[in-house]
Amino acid sequence: MSSDVRFTDFKSDKQPTWCPGCGDFGTMNGMMKALANTGNDPDNTFVVAGIGCSGKIGTYMHSYALHGVHGRALPLAAGVKMANPELEVMAAGGDGDGYSIGVGHFIHAVRRNVDMSYIVMDNRIYGLTKGQASPTSREDFETSTTPEGPKQPPVNPLALALSAGATFIAQSFSSDAMRHTEIVQEAVEHDGFGFVNVFSPCVTFNDVDTYDYFRDELVDVGETDHDPTDLEAAQDVILDPEKEYQGVLYQNEQANAYGAEHGLSENMAEIPDGAPEDATDLVREFY
Repeated sequence: MSSDVRFTDFKSDKQPTWCPGCGDFGTMNGMMKALANTGNDPDNTFVVAGIGCSGKIGTYMHSYALHGVHGRALPLAAGVKMANPELEVMAAGGDGDGYSIGVGHFIHAVRRNVDMSYIVMDNRIYGLTKGQASPTSREDFETSTTPEGPKQPPVNPLALALSAGATFIAQSFSSDAMRHTEIVQEAVEHDGFGFVNVFSPCVTFNDVDTYDYFRDELVDVGETDHDPTDLEAAQDVILDPEKEYQGVLYQNEQANAYGAEHGLSENMAEIPDGAPEDATDLVREFY
């Protein structure tokens, strides 16, 4: 941990290839600022990314990083954290990666409550594959593959997380730079699984869920009397079909993280010199 780290220290020398105006630029900047603000530095940070437009975020950030298999960022990230609890682990992905092929891992990562953060860039579209409806697309959202809309209600990732026993649920908007950074920072500081769904507009394939739409429609719970520690209050905002919310919607400050529950405190990546007794014989049984 260091107080001398700046968010620019988390920038790699690789230039992002995202479309100009992509919301992922703002999402990534907020992630880097949150990491710097919490005293982390690239040497103790591990970013695990999924597949999609957001997938190369580990390349664009200067830290340890792993670009995982589609939908599998969370089990990889959880494994990293359990193997070395000293690392600050952050998983990143998109709505397709996290709420479609990866939704099973999402639910179990939430309920395990591993001390890590998960930042989802939700643009309500499959951008990398050129504009198909995603799990969070509107029921009437027209695309080339759904010309009359998906004709099914969108997934509510916040409700999924709440029903799985989440201890930290938040939502932010990538264009609201200061507020987005604050929310991600709270997720990093949370002792447990910090989940942030980020509205990260796709300017190329989604002309409905735009920057202007979110600026006009978002309600910041930080400007209301919302109590994130109140489960019923969290249910009310998460299940509200009429409004879109920003801020920390729910936080259970009493829950213990997975590592504390199971006594995981040492770096298991540090292996003593020499192979464990009988390890060679065990390997030979399989090869």
